[in-house]
Amino acid sequence: MTRVRTKRTSTKQPAKRVIRRLENDERRAQLLALGQAAFVKNAYDEVSIDELARKAKISKGLFYYYFPTKRDLYLAGLSAIAEDLVSKVVSVPRDLAPRPRATAAVEAYLDNVAGQGAAFLSLMRGGLGSDPEVSKVVEGVRSKILDEFLINAPIGALLGTKPIARVAIRGWIGMVEAASTEWLVHQQVSRDAVRELLIDQLFELLTRLIGQNAERFR
Repeated sequence: MTRVRTKRTSTKQPAKRVIRRLENDERRAQLLALGQAAFVKNAYDEVSIDELARKAKISKGLFYYYFPTKRDLYLAGLSAIAEDLVSKVVSVPRDLAPRPRATAAVEAYLDNVAGQGAAFLSLMRGGLGSDPEVSKVVEGVRSKILDEFLINAPIGALLGTKPIARVAIRGWIGMVEAASTEWLVHQQVSRDAVRELLIDQLFELLTRLIGQNAERFR
């Protein structure tokens, strides 16, 4: 009688793949953190992949497996900073009245500014000059915050009837960036003073855009 051999299916391979993926994710996060710290402390041209690989105790070839170029490393770090900033700003509860909600959003923005420090300045100022990918990351932050006003907020329905609203709110976002950068660099005024300035300017702008209707949003 011929014995039929059945093929055994291994159940260990998926587990190994999961472990390998986790190891890869952890290694990438480690290298990303090293890169972010390096770009904050040094000019872009001064950052050395050889030095970063040495600190990570891996070969330069392995480093390039995760980030093929120094530019890729820089953009990944910049994107992570941007994502963190946007996630904090847009996570403000949407059931708040507009003025408290705007105040909470500005607070979240300033929290990120204070926490990121030099990394925030790196995001706003960039390190690759006119590199279009850097501009895309920074502009993505502005666009998502703008969408919070024009699409996701209840006041957006009113603002949508005023074409100038996009220009006005986009200008206010630029003011938030500039004021936050000035505050972070020079520390000459209190955080509360910066927050109140930005909120007051926002609601003066809203009053100009939608007239007396703005009063019910205060």
